[in-house]
Amino acid sequence: MVMGYKLYIDQAEPWLSPLVKRFSTNMTEETQRGEEALEEAMKGSKVALVSGGDPGIYAMAGVVYELAAGKKIPLGPGKDQLLIRVIPGTPALVAAASLLGAPITHDFATISLSDRLTDWELILKRLDAASQADFVIVIYNPRSHGRDWQLGEVKELLLKNLKGETPVGLATRLGRHGEASKIVSLKDLNPEEVDMQTILIVGNSTTFIYEGSMITPRGYLKKYGPGKRFEGGE
Repeated sequence: MVMGYKLYIDQAEPWLSPLVKRFSTNMTEETQRGEEALEEAMKGSKVALVSGGDPGIYAMAGVVYELAAGKKIPLGPGKDQLLIRVIPGTPALVAAASLLGAPITHDFATISLSDRLTDWELILKRLDAASQADFVIVIYNPRSHGRDWQLGEVKELLLKNLKGETPVGLATRLGRHGEASKIVSLKDLNPEEVDMQTILIVGNSTTFIYEGSMITPRGYLKKYGPGKRFEGGE
């Protein structure tokens, strides 16, 4: 059986056998999806729970483990145990970075703007701390039909800690029809151009743009200079 958000099931159709059962739910019904997956698995079915990127990043792996812990389901490969296997995927932040250049080659923080499960004040606190600490910031779930004001508030907050010329990469519809990316300055970021299928990568104080690519140096050239050999481990 294959379960997931309807959009993800539709995208997986070319690889699914007609004999495989499908179970799809809408967005915001993650708990129901996880419950159904566990129930089917406990009955002896092999269940694939599909996520859009990596299942452990803002996705279903955590829901399933939380539900299993709450139900005290014994986990493992043995008899009367449930075997859960998390198959790693390509996270949206990695796919976005590959389109934009090399924006996350140094320390970065990943923050979702969805306040459906996290208080907005806590989200702002994390963004403020990350920008003051000079992290590159990857922003998930930046804007939706029901949340069309948060990104503007985030832009104002970031401009208090970052320069207006700080590069911001936008990557949308990753791995899908219409995939696109562009780089703007923080001061020129237009929230109206962003939707839920967009990932934002906000650079740090060292991030720069070269030939249309966004680069955040790790520090090798600054420390050792070009052409010099790096010796020793990390």
